[in-house]
Amino acid sequence: MQDSRLNDRHVCYFEDSPAAKVLSALRGQYVLRAVRQPVCVGEGTARDKPSVHPADEANGAAAVWVVDLTGESAETLRDLVRSDPGVRVIGVVGASEAAGVSGEAQADSHVFAYLPREAPPALVEKTVTAAFENIELAARERAAREELERAEREMDELNRIGVALSAERDVQVLLNLILLKAREITGADAGSLYLVEDSESGERVLHFLMTQNDSRYFPSTDFTMPISENSVAGYVALHGEPLHLPDAYQIPPDRPYRLNTAFDQRSGYRTRSVLTVPMKDAKGELLGVLQLINCKRNWKARLETIEDVDREVQPFSNRSARLALSLASQAAVAYDNSKLYDSIESLLEGFVRAAVTAIEQRDPTTSGHSLRVSTLTEGLAETVDAVSTGPYASTRFTREQMKEIRYAALLHDFGKVGVREEVLVKAKKLYPYQIEVLRHRFDYIRKEMEAQTSQRKLQVLLERSREEALKEMGVLDEQYARALAEIDDYFQFILQVNEPTVLPEGKFDRLLEIARRKFSDSHGNEHPYLTPDEIRYLSIPKGSLDPDERSQIESHVIHTFNFLSQIPWTKELKQVPWIARAHHETLIGTGYPYKLKGDEIPPQTKIMTICDIFDALSASDRPYKKAVPPERALDILDASVRQNELDSELFRLFLEAKIYTRTLKRS
Repeated sequence: MQDSRLNDRHVCYFEDSPAAKVLSALRGQYVLRAVRQPVCVGEGTARDKPSVHPADEANGAAAVWVVDLTGESAETLRDLVRSDPGVRVIGVVGASEAAGVSGEAQADSHVFAYLPREAPPALVEKTVTAAFENIELAARERAAREELERAEREMDELNRIGVALSAERDVQVLLNLILLKAREITGADAGSLYLVEDSESGERVLHFLMTQNDSRYFPSTDFTMPISENSVAGYVALHGEPLHLPDAYQIPPDRPYRLNTAFDQRSGYRTRSVLTVPMKDAKGELLGVLQLINCKRNWKARLETIEDVDREVQPFSNRSARLALSLASQAAVAYDNSKLYDSIESLLEGFVRAAVTAIEQRDPTTSGHSLRVSTLTEGLAETVDAVSTGPYASTRFTREQMKEIRYAALLHDFGKVGVREEVLVKAKKLYPYQIEVLRHRFDYIRKEMEAQTSQRKLQVLLERSREEALKEMGVLDEQYARALAEIDDYFQFILQVNEPTVLPEGKFDRLLEIARRKFSDSHGNEHPYLTPDEIRYLSIPKGSLDPDERSQIESHVIHTFNFLSQIPWTKELKQVPWIARAHHETLIGTGYPYKLKGDEIPPQTKIMTICDIFDALSASDRPYKKAVPPERALDILDASVRQNELDSELFRLFLEAKIYTRTLKRS
């Protein structure tokens, strides 16, 4: 039985060529085509090419050219083979002329095989058949190579999409990206995305989340639908298998689902081909449904009319279905990871809030400080990020870096949990128990003076006449009143110098004067009005802490850094401990605890330091200091800038952008 493919196989030869005789045995087996013989148009010029191109003559079928190598030029043969991969050339040579064919010609890669002019029909048929089989083999090889290249391109594209999906943390942006990339890779004009959710009654439903359409704008309505066979999306969600509809208006009547044509009716759009695929995570759990609409031949075409739909829309191919299903799986994993990332972020946010609460409960007097510093720091960082001139023109903060700044600002004082509470909340230069001891001591001194005065009065009454006694007692009363006033003045002065100050000041000479005064206890032992420890505390020139206590307070920075360093921060947040640890450093190295200076201090910390100092100065009253007006706080900051302790450019931006006003209104 003759192979039907032979009718699609064309054997071509030149008219009046000796090869025609060789081919006579093939009549009835192949389509034989005689082509005009090329002619020489002049010496030294190339021969004319055949009047009919092999692909044109054979109408796209495979073609084998049988030519007389001694009569046709080698260049013409090369052109024939180069012009179409579906062409093979068989050279015909005479036995007596074989020696005249050069070795180079015989070795010519453009010639598939050679036949003698007197070749028997069986050899001719076998050689021609082999040529066609070689064409088919080469075609299959090309197709396989093209398929492999296309698969590699698709794999690369899926990988790129996968990387893009994995990198996106914003869930809403991620879902939009999933739908967009699914439409791009399948050539879909439109698409919708549904997510599986639990309803209030506990039933699983499909939440219609978003739609995209290149040809129509139509505001989508948020709604949910049951997971059932009545809808296309519900059917896919219920069965977990993709569904392809070449024409959504021609669904077989035995199918349980129908297309919801409401969008088409309201917008004038025409839905035709629909591909709906499930989104499953790595465990096979259904997360959502991806629906792609109207596969276009030309991705850039717009479907404005029904004629556009008829011309441009085609069914989704099996390849598109495989790609969409693969991308849906990637999308499900990315979405799952994004939700997990959100959960981790929520967990971290909860931890940070708990940490801030712990700080404020330990030191209620600074309640709200961490949050206010965070608000100010974020505001100044945003201002720095936006400037286009000056030393910070090239400084830019990513979203992750802004989050780093926020967390560092919120947690910058967490190390206070490691400081002794009595030092942490010390309101005056003397501890409360020390003031109480002083109060009792001065009460005793008063009582002693009163007793001494009474004793001397009694002695005067016993030793003097009435008139002299009365006169002497008057003098004693005056002396007692003056001494009592002096004691009261001493104590009031002590209370005055016990108050902490924002800037260094003091009247310490008078403290020494008071300390030189002595009183006697009930046993007759003398004691100074003020002990050395009391003198030391009351002589603190600024604030309420002596050097040892200040060292303890300053250690909170080290505690903060050590604590934050123990947290396994993500790569995006790994700088939080390093930003927080330097918020008490100065540009000239006079800060604490590491004596950092200049560029050793991160710019994020330089920003936070200004905000921290401003809030510490202007915040509501604390036990150890009165709040200063914002203008005074800015003046103090300005003085630090002039002393090169703070960054002048950052302070300028702090002033110009009025960052300081963001926390001035407090309840």
